[in-house]
Amino acid sequence: MPRSGSTAARAAAVGAALWLGACDRPAPAAAPPPPGASASAAAPSASASAAAPAAEAGFQPTVPSGVPAPGPAPAGMVWIPGGEFSMGAGDPRGLEHGGHDSMADARPIHRVAVDGFWMDATEVTNEQFARFVKATGYVTVAETKPTREEFPEAPEENLVAGSVVFNPTPRPVALDSHYQWWTYIPGANWRHPTGPGSDIKGREKYPVVHVAYEDAVAYATWTKGRLPTEAEWEFAARGGLAGKLYPWGDELRPGGKWMANIYEGRFPVSGGDEGQDGFAGLAPVRRYPPNAFGLYDVAGNAWEWVSDWYRADSYAALAAGVAKNPRGPQDSLDPSEPGQPKRVHRGGSFLCVETYCSRYMIGTRGKGEVRTGSNHLGFRCVRDAPRS
Repeated sequence: MPRSGSTAARAAAVGAALWLGACDRPAPAAAPPPPGASASAAAPSASASAAAPAAEAGFQPTVPSGVPAPGPAPAGMVWIPGGEFSMGAGDPRGLEHGGHDSMADARPIHRVAVDGFWMDATEVTNEQFARFVKATGYVTVAETKPTREEFPEAPEENLVAGSVVFNPTPRPVALDSHYQWWTYIPGANWRHPTGPGSDIKGREKYPVVHVAYEDAVAYATWTKGRLPTEAEWEFAARGGLAGKLYPWGDELRPGGKWMANIYEGRFPVSGGDEGQDGFAGLAPVRRYPPNAFGLYDVAGNAWEWVSDWYRADSYAALAAGVAKNPRGPQDSLDPSEPGQPKRVHRGGSFLCVETYCSRYMIGTRGKGEVRTGSNHLGFRCVRDAPRS
């Protein structure tokens, strides 16, 4: 079946509409958000202590199941006990570091129950993915040349394998078009994160990137696992906390300590990421404290695929009662691109910044076309507990 002409990571190469990913266009809100998606956006002024009550509105306590791990942990995984929790995010506008986006697709806040499961403590790394490729001969979407069937109107010289890479601008720009800082790079893929002149030597412990949804599913299947549902991912990332802004609490930097790899400085200007958190760009896994369940980098560093189809309105269908192990909607609908099949992204990345994309806040959502990878998107896997 041919893929759409505006497909994802290859779109720029074939002259179609460029990929839209996690932070590139906010989901439509019930009411238009205030101006602010520009370099002149007003900085939030509320204090962290004032932010907490607003963030917790609509949340009820998390109730862990208390189910113990069914046995020794699979290598690299931690036990997530399951339980009942409030899923979603409040409107962060006006909160410290909250940004300009209302995050309307993360509401209504609703109750969800999930069973226990094993989860990768970290995002899948380059060395792990390399073992998979060596064992199976797998070739990722970004390594595959687009076909004439996929893009019948594209010039032949544009049908070149590659992927989308963040390309900072030489000077400040209005944040009204992501075309300004994303570039299709022929030859960019998981082995060459920023293009043919780069490689992953010395980056074995970094998250693998440039993986499309099907690439992540293929790896997970090989490990006898799967991708987490959106509900499982959020329950695990919250680590038993309820209604907090971050996996560790309500302050972005408790005690002045950086807890995640995000973007600090002038986005998306060359050299704009000041690296105050220790890294300007992607970081190796396990460089920041884990949450209470032992999970690393569930805020920032690399976005993560989950299994749910993306719909901006999907939470409304779950608002009544307690949803038990929800698997997401049956199809995808992003009102900004209704013809593009998209899955949910979670967790934010090293490019998240309060002036443009504050989705390092827990409970918020990203989205991406299923055939798309980029240099800020990875994944982690889960494994079901044995049935008794």
